[in-house]
Amino acid sequence: METPLIVIAGRPNVGKSSLFNRLVGRRQALVADQPGLTRDRQEATAVLGGRLVRIADTAGLEEAPPESLSGRMRAGAASSLEQADLIVFVVDARAGILPPDAHFGAWLRRLGRPVLLVANKTEGRAGYNNALDAYSLGLGEPLSVSAEHGEGLSHLMSTIAEMLPPAPETPTPHGDEAANDDEAKPLRLVVLGRPNAGKSTLVNRLLGEDRMLTGPEPGITRDAITLPLRDTDGRAFQLVDTAGLRRRARVQDEVEKLSTGATINAMRFAEVVVLVVDAVDGLHDQDLQIARLVEREGRAMVVALNKWDAVEDRDAARKAVSDRLERSLAQLKGIPVVTLSALTGANVQKLLPAVRAVHDTWNKRGTTSALNRWFEDAVSRHPPPAVQGRRLKLRYVTQANARPPTFVVFGTRAEATPEDYRRYLVNELRQVFSLPGTPIRLDFRGTVNPFDEKE
Repeated sequence: METPLIVIAGRPNVGKSSLFNRLVGRRQALVADQPGLTRDRQEATAVLGGRLVRIADTAGLEEAPPESLSGRMRAGAASSLEQADLIVFVVDARAGILPPDAHFGAWLRRLGRPVLLVANKTEGRAGYNNALDAYSLGLGEPLSVSAEHGEGLSHLMSTIAEMLPPAPETPTPHGDEAANDDEAKPLRLVVLGRPNAGKSTLVNRLLGEDRMLTGPEPGITRDAITLPLRDTDGRAFQLVDTAGLRRRARVQDEVEKLSTGATINAMRFAEVVVLVVDAVDGLHDQDLQIARLVEREGRAMVVALNKWDAVEDRDAARKAVSDRLERSLAQLKGIPVVTLSALTGANVQKLLPAVRAVHDTWNKRGTTSALNRWFEDAVSRHPPPAVQGRRLKLRYVTQANARPPTFVVFGTRAEATPEDYRRYLVNELRQVFSLPGTPIRLDFRGTVNPFDEKE
């Protein structure tokens, strides 16, 4: 039996996302005093009353033409409600019961799913009195909470657990089964790019369903939405769709600032980033800025040239992208580039193999003996320069870490090694040990030589 799904629903600005964050125990959904902030379904697991559950935050329910953005948001929320094991219908006790509450309350009664009515914002006498008006919805006794102040949440959690179907007995994994579970941890894959590059369309294509809102309007996605994915080989992924990143100077709106913060935070917890680029427009400076940010955070990366079906001169477009990457992203030399069309599905099947390959490179470790054989050869072919008239004596190298590959060079005055020589060693490392497209960290540490002053 699958983990029960609890869907939080209600009209815009009743506090659904605040309640979602309280139930999952972390600030995952964006929250602001603005209606319609949530657009895509945000989902997370939590333990309520001893039960493992999935909790989904949805866009506000409102009447709108089906082709409009609001209409598409409502359709996505309705699809989630039809899959729910329990619907938590939230109303704003401070504002009282409004006609949209009554309209959607009647719709939920016809839907035939279990519904728990929650009156939010009940702090204070007015909120408590207005909560009683929620009886008029015909959805049973309203449960009073204040998501903002954390009031009534323990009662809510226990009530949710009581309303769920009984949990089946499942055997506890042990021995080799438990070890296999540890090895099968999903690869965290984050999709980044400028607004309207086709990130959500690509995510939908990978999932095989219209899970994310898409459309001609730029900036539809606001939150960082985490989704489970398995490829054809059974490899598990945590796929994260994010809001588009614009230049910092152009980000003025408070909601866009929140969205940008959520995107950056998602990238920092990524293992691999897919940078989606509009192939018709080519590589912009902002695409390169995003790529540099990913490199500074030490994440592995694949470039997805989307909308490839609309490119007229493909040879020229491919060469222009390769040349720009070579010039402007030398620190990620050899980064894999996949040309695809998220809209038609062409070549999308090549993306996840490229992700797995760059993830393997990002995790790669070399033996100390092999590293030092390479190091002796590299230093003998191109000795380090003198600094302020004094020779550098670089003695040996070791790999300190992976994810990304991190190396430490030891020697007398090693910390004074010039930048161009550091780049030489990084390029040699990348070529000899096959580390294309992944950040490489190279640290230099000096050793004390008691005879140094006599040299």
